[in-house]
Amino acid sequence: MRWRRFCLFVIVGFALTIFSIACTNLNRETTQTPQTPATQETDKLQISSLPPQTEAIVNSVGGDGLFNPPRGDVRLVVISDLNAAYGSTDYDPEVDKGINLLPFWQPDMVVCGGDMVAGQKPSLTKEQIKAMWAAFDEHVAAPLRKANLPYGFTIGNHDASSAKGIGGNFLFQQERDLASEYWNNPKNDPGIEFIDRNDFPYFYTFKHKDIFFMSWDGSSNIIPPEKLAWVEKALASPEAQQAKMRILLSHLPLYAVATGRDQPGDVMANADQLRAMLEKNKVHTYISGHHHAYYPGHRGKLQLLNMGIMGSGPRPLIGSKIRPNKAITVIDINFDSSELTTYTTYDMRTLKLIEYQQLPRFLTGHNGIVLRRDVEDEDLTAQEKAACISKLGEKLCTKL
Repeated sequence: MRWRRFCLFVIVGFALTIFSIACTNLNRETTQTPQTPATQETDKLQISSLPPQTEAIVNSVGGDGLFNPPRGDVRLVVISDLNAAYGSTDYDPEVDKGINLLPFWQPDMVVCGGDMVAGQKPSLTKEQIKAMWAAFDEHVAAPLRKANLPYGFTIGNHDASSAKGIGGNFLFQQERDLASEYWNNPKNDPGIEFIDRNDFPYFYTFKHKDIFFMSWDGSSNIIPPEKLAWVEKALASPEAQQAKMRILLSHLPLYAVATGRDQPGDVMANADQLRAMLEKNKVHTYISGHHHAYYPGHRGKLQLLNMGIMGSGPRPLIGSKIRPNKAITVIDINFDSSELTTYTTYDMRTLKLIEYQQLPRFLTGHNGIVLRRDVEDEDLTAQEKAACISKLGEKLCTKL
C-alpha cells in the first residue's frame, strides 16, 4: 500500500514538473518570439504615420530600408546650394525630396550653407528676383514653417553677393536689398532664437539648445575689418563662450575641396588667420557650401563640413575620380561625447550612405591640405606627406 502511494506521488510530481516546464516554454514563446514581428509592426506603424510623400520616399529605398541614425542630444539636418540656372524659379527634384524627408529624421533644426535662389546676374529684374524668393518660399521655407522647424542659414553668392566694384559699392545691391526685404518680412520669420540680428540676414547670431550659432556673409571671399571685429566680439561674448558648442555658417569654405573651385576667389581670404581666430574662440564646426562637393574634413582643431549640393551642378573633389553626388547630412550632437558630432550623409539620388572610407583621405587645394575627418596628421604615410609637400610646399601641408 505504501509502495503504491509512493509511486503515485512520484508520478504526480513528475507530471507537475512536465506541466510547469511546458507552461514556462509556452510563456517564453508568447512573450519573446513575437517581439520581432511586433517590432516590425511598430516600424510599419511609424512609417505609415509619416506624410504620404515622405512614406513613399522611405518605401522606395528597398532592402533594409532608409537608415535612421541613433539620435543625439540635438539633431540638425544640413542642406546647401539649392539653386538651378540663373533666374530659375524651378528646383531640382532632390530639393523637394530632401525637404519631404525631414519628417523621417525629425530634426531639431535645419541649417543651410547658402545659395537658396539663383541670382548673381545683373540683368535680373526686381520682379524676377522676387519670383525666385517666392519659389524658394514655396519649396523650402513654407514647409519648414508649417513643420515648426527653425531654419538657420548663411547668404550665398547666388542669394545676394557681397562682391564689390572698383568704387567699393556692391555689384548686386538690388539682390541684397530684396534678400533683406524677404528675410525681414515677419511672414518669413525663420523661427530661430536671435542673439544679435542687427545686420540680419548677413551677419547675425542665434542659439538653439545650448549651441551658439554665427552666420557671417561669406558670399564673397573678404570680410570687411569692421565686420571681422564684430565676429571676434560676438564669439568672445558670454552667450558664445558659455554655450556647450559653437558653430559657424559661411557660404565660402576656408580651404578648397572641389575641382573648378580650387582658386583664391572661391575660398575665404586669409584662411589660416581666420581659422586661428575661430580656434581661439573654441568654434567646433565650420559649415560651408559653394564648392558643390561633400567632404567631412578638418584642419587643425576646426571641423570643416563642406556640404554637398542639392541643386544643380555637383562637382568632383580635388584629385578624385569618384562620381560627384548630391548630398544631405544629418548631424547628431552628443554633448558628452569626445567627438561631439556624428555625421550621417546620404546620396540624394540613391539615399545610400556616403561613408568616410569612400572619400579621399586628404585633399590638396591651392591654399592648404584638408584631412578627412577620421584622419589625423600622424596617420598620413611618408608617401602621402611627400605627395602633399611636392604639390603645395611644407607650410601648406602641416596641420598648424
